[in-house]
Amino acid sequence: MSDNFIPFHRPSIGSEELDAVRQVLESRWLTTGPVTQQFEREFAAFVNCKYAVAVNSCTAALQLALDAAGICAGDEVLLPSYTFAATAEVVIHLGARPVLCDCLPGGFNMDPLDAARRITPKTRAIIAVHLAGEPCDLQALRELADRHGITLIEDAAHALPASHTGRRIGSISKFTAFSFYATKTITSAEGGMLTTESQECATRASRMRLHGISGDAWKRYTTEGSWYYEVVDAGLKANMPDVLAALGLAQLRKAEVFHQRRIEIANTYLRRFSGIEELEMPPAGGVNTTHSWHLFILRLRPEMLTVNRSELIRQLKEAGIGTSVHFIPLHLHPYYRDRYGYSSGDFPHAKDAYSRCISLPIYPDMNDGELERVLAAVEHLVQKNRRRMLMCTA
Repeated sequence: MSDNFIPFHRPSIGSEELDAVRQVLESRWLTTGPVTQQFEREFAAFVNCKYAVAVNSCTAALQLALDAAGICAGDEVLLPSYTFAATAEVVIHLGARPVLCDCLPGGFNMDPLDAARRITPKTRAIIAVHLAGEPCDLQALRELADRHGITLIEDAAHALPASHTGRRIGSISKFTAFSFYATKTITSAEGGMLTTESQECATRASRMRLHGISGDAWKRYTTEGSWYYEVVDAGLKANMPDVLAALGLAQLRKAEVFHQRRIEIANTYLRRFSGIEELEMPPAGGVNTTHSWHLFILRLRPEMLTVNRSELIRQLKEAGIGTSVHFIPLHLHPYYRDRYGYSSGDFPHAKDAYSRCISLPIYPDMNDGELERVLAAVEHLVQKNRRRMLMCTA
């Protein structure tokens, strides 16, 4: 790929991250330890929650949340079809059934009314995904969950540092799962965090992330620890090592600066593209909410263009611009179609969103020159591929 290519994502890594990782390497303590604990404390303070449990992925955080919520075989969990595979697979691994829901018309997040129609006596939880970093309608979903006595879990893989009704995502529901994957708003290369207001749930998650071993198992090889341990449950191998926590901690301390740059880029896209009728702007969030702008997802109006999305993506790539598509709805994948009987037409709003969406580069490391190149390329290609309407005269 040309050196002049603008990738869809590029992580913002500076001297602070390099120094933090080097210090851990020099300490010779690489796995879960004091740096991971520091990351947990600072993350909890950042989102204003009581407890944060660092793990090796958002997937693991979701699985630990479902476990702590008591989800088991035969239960049903509502979740959007318009999400990444991880949101549903954690449900399946516990022997429960993922019940897919449609997204809002013209939006990406779960439609609370559609979710309400799918509740049965077996429903035990709702997983709300803050797609692209736009907070879900948590008030409606909370009322729905409370009315039926079920647990609301937030999949906030995209949502740091978003807020809803003046509160940071991560401090609102009993369980919230975050991602620090390489493309996320902050990264530890791989990793995640589970936040909760429950000490009991935090204790269980901390135990279950490391084989179900009681106590601070990681201290076995320190002067504070003991060789003796007890396995009290069949846990996971999902702990976060200090070498990754150091990277995440350095990133967390830049999270506000990163967020401001994402807002600047998103606002520039919105200003330049909102007058182009072939393009539909993404939802920017409701009243008293803050969007994290992890993703900037345009919707095309294909009837107004002479090329389809795949061709437009190809032309953008040829112009040196990387893009992506978020996401292929779960009900369109063979596994969910074959195992659960879903069909292509089951979730029309999710299918429509997917069929027209294209994600543009948006990350703090993107400079103004690169931003202008993306803007100019999209504007040029829309103009080039615009469908001209023939005027009929009598």
